[in-house]
Amino acid sequence: MTIDQTVKSECGLGVHSMAPALAGSSEVRDVFRRYAASVGALCAMVDGEPVGIVATSLAVGISYSPPIITFSIRKASTTWPKLRQASHIGVSVLAENQGGVCRQISGPSAERFRGFGLHESPEGAVFVKGAMTWILCTVVNEIDCGDHAIVVLKLIEVGLDREAAPLIYLDGQFHRVGMNTST
Repeated sequence: MTIDQTVKSECGLGVHSMAPALAGSSEVRDVFRRYAASVGALCAMVDGEPVGIVATSLAVGISYSPPIITFSIRKASTTWPKLRQASHIGVSVLAENQGGVCRQISGPSAERFRGFGLHESPEGAVFVKGAMTWILCTVVNEIDCGDHAIVVLKLIEVGLDREAAPLIYLDGQFHRVGMNTST
């Protein structure tokens, strides 16, 4: 059986063929874009100013003991070298109505925090008000990985709005998911 025959029989009719996973190829980008992800805003005060980035590569539940999460960041980022100077970083998992906040934080530095509520912790971590989840973290490791680095964060404190649904990023757009809050 060829790879194409295997894909059709094993994966269903939606996947018709495989392509080489070439760096920067449209096929790889398409696969990455089709992976639905929540959106995390990672922010802190650095030299008296809020600094932040957004990440859809946030991975939670990496370790429960100790509690660890990760995200990846492009090595070409000009914001990450500033943000990693902070002793503590606030991770705000954005709520479904915060697409504009996400776009703003990922935009020009001078406009990133204008016009929406923030909360600064005593440690200097910055959280986005109205987010679904707040996580106070410290950076414990940074691992080189191709054109990105994987950043390992140790959780210090956590908070969750059980009524909020996450902002989901898929195919370059924000989506909503139905949340069943019954137990």
